[in-house]
Amino acid sequence: MRDSTRIIRSTLTPAIPGAPLHAGPVFASAFHVPGSPDGVPYTYARSHNPTYTVLEKTIAQIESGPGYRAQALVFASGMAAVAAVFGAILKPGDICVIPSNSYFTARVLMQEHFAKIGVEIRSAPTVNDAQGKLLEGAKLLWLETPSNPGMEICDIAALSEKAHAAGCLVAVDNTTATPLGQSPLALGADFSVVSDTKSMTGHGDLLLGHVATRDLEHRALIDQWRTLTGAVPGPMEAWLAERSLSTLPLRLERTCENAQAIAEFLSTRPEVEAVFYPGLPSHPAHELAKRQMKLFGPVVSFVLPTKAAAETFLSKAKLITDATSFGAVYTTAERRNRWGGDAIPDGFIRLSAGCEHIEDLLEDIAQALT
Repeated sequence: MRDSTRIIRSTLTPAIPGAPLHAGPVFASAFHVPGSPDGVPYTYARSHNPTYTVLEKTIAQIESGPGYRAQALVFASGMAAVAAVFGAILKPGDICVIPSNSYFTARVLMQEHFAKIGVEIRSAPTVNDAQGKLLEGAKLLWLETPSNPGMEICDIAALSEKAHAAGCLVAVDNTTATPLGQSPLALGADFSVVSDTKSMTGHGDLLLGHVATRDLEHRALIDQWRTLTGAVPGPMEAWLAERSLSTLPLRLERTCENAQAIAEFLSTRPEVEAVFYPGLPSHPAHELAKRQMKLFGPVVSFVLPTKAAAETFLSKAKLITDATSFGAVYTTAERRNRWGGDAIPDGFIRLSAGCEHIEDLLEDIAQALT
């Protein structure tokens, strides 16, 4: 069965006569548990809720591939999912290898919390698989590909093989591509971590994240962390996410098509100094991206000459919403260096293509550049 059919059908309930086609949200903090709790599927919502279960089964189907079934756990945000992998796997004295150019907040969490409790951090750029040189004695290799916001690519399969040979677990931040666009678990990673706030739910109105794994013991570790920390989403958010996933194939296909066209258009403009998108043949890791990605993602980054030029572009664009985050059905962009933390120029813009008509977007981008 093709991905789009599998995803759309996975959001439906079993065909029981008289039952609704879609499960509604279950608003409950506690459940009836007379006598022994053994064998009772739901007891307290900090641990589990029927609405989480439905969403997790749908996400697990997206994360699964030929020859394996994934297990997924949902979280209150993407960073809650990131923290769950760090917290469940690492202890004082362990070594974690992370990209020096990974998502800024993930780096801050590692530096401001885990380093202070005794976790050793080693870092190297994403490009050229540089992290593979730092694996001796490491407990966890954290990858992010394509990286945010620079769109750098690393070889998940090669690095996973190298890490496992060194006795190291591998987690991939797969937010930019989504598990529909790229399958880290199929490429050898132990954990796929996604901020579902972005393209997975795709409407810019939810905070959500998930961790997926092929290993039941790893799932149990992540589940224990979530239960102990209470990092669960609300049932309404989980239900809205489940509803949104049925349109993921349509949304992602359209946003990726638009991103490709925008990247190609920007590459022709004299005002633009550089364009970063793995779908461009000019991208230094384009051939690797073609091998390990099914879709190149909705995010295009590009550089204008100055901070003023970038801010003028954003103020003049009529169909681009100046906002942080990405992956929504509407096009957004921001001058990314306004937040600091990344080694990028002042004129660096991260754009997230939406589902608008591409000709309208290109016309608007052209007038804003002019």
